[in-house]
Amino acid sequence: MAGITPAELAAIGEHLETFAADVFESLPRKDQRARGECYLRGLMLDGRRKSIEPMAQRLGEVHYQALHHFVATSPWDWRPVRRRLAERLVAALEPTVWVVDDTGFPKDGPHSVGVQRQYSGTLGKTGNCQLGVSVNAVTEQASCPLDWRLFVPASWDEPAMVARRAACHLPQDVHHRPKWQLVLDMLDELARWDLHPPVLAADCGYGEVGQFRGGLHDRQIPYVVQVRADTSAYLEQVHPAAAPYAGKGRRPQPRYRQAPSSLAELALAAGQHACVDLIWRRGSKGPQRSRFLALRVRPAGVTPRRKARAAGGELPVGWLLVEWPQGEPEPVKYWLSNLPADTPLVELVRLGKLRWRIEQDYRELKGALGLDHFEGRSWPGWHHHVTLVSVAHGFLTLERQRSPNLVASA
Repeated sequence: MAGITPAELAAIGEHLETFAADVFESLPRKDQRARGECYLRGLMLDGRRKSIEPMAQRLGEVHYQALHHFVATSPWDWRPVRRRLAERLVAALEPTVWVVDDTGFPKDGPHSVGVQRQYSGTLGKTGNCQLGVSVNAVTEQASCPLDWRLFVPASWDEPAMVARRAACHLPQDVHHRPKWQLVLDMLDELARWDLHPPVLAADCGYGEVGQFRGGLHDRQIPYVVQVRADTSAYLEQVHPAAAPYAGKGRRPQPRYRQAPSSLAELALAAGQHACVDLIWRRGSKGPQRSRFLALRVRPAGVTPRRKARAAGGELPVGWLLVEWPQGEPEPVKYWLSNLPADTPLVELVRLGKLRWRIEQDYRELKGALGLDHFEGRSWPGWHHHVTLVSVAHGFLTLERQRSPNLVASA
């Protein structure tokens, strides 16, 4: 599906006006608020392309140049809009988990802000694209983006890129930061808006980074994140020990005397007989079922060890969750979690598996709402566009809650 019909849009027109007036209240001028609502209608209406010119033609009520100026160059601040949207969505959805992920924006040329040849999971290969990172509120029935960051590659900090940065209006204080750090930045921003994740979930690209997990731990954010099989850990019962004192010099300090194991080694040592068969969701394709194992472990990578030494204590204990389907010679997926020791296995599985909704979100954001159709090149233009697409998606999400049959999903 490419959007909704004019008749469907007319049926929800009053709701859209009220919603847009609230979300766009921070925009300083009346004409800007009107352009914002107009852009939302253009994004939601049926049509193959959701770039500005075809949207203006379909709407028939606004000149292309006016709409282009509003999105690409107008100086309105997108942050208060995102804040109000996030506040409304979190209050309405009461999310079970927040999920972080990233998605590619394919580009033909080298001039759009942040573009370079880089790997994109969206493309399934290395291609010329931008990468956007999002934090999303998720329930079993719905999900939507709460905040965005554009990934700026390290190459954009090189002296040869000064002219291109200026042409894209990339602020001088914006530089390359790894994607996991962009997520922590967004979590800090959302916390300033008094919004906090009940649990955070992430795929292996984020979960395998010890600094990311450490950042979540420091912020007291509960998480269930996917990791690689070769991530190192000890079992819970392993403790640091001091070597015997030789009678001279300083007494040896306690430390972990043995090398840690990989998560795969710990799971294989427990054996498939320790796995439990679980149904974690009943969906349109029937019960979602597999076999899982949970162990209490002490993650032991470089970052956890460094933090433990600095604190003069032991490595913290958390959960290792493993998916090991019947008939497989070894596990197929691994997660680490800092949820409490009394967390039921089925809850760990349900939270770890809720990431599936994000792929559905991205399909709708792109296929129905034109997330990756924006043809502008500037930093403010990108942020304006993804904010407006998020507002459109958030509005449709809330409308489906109110009347599931009124607006079809993408």
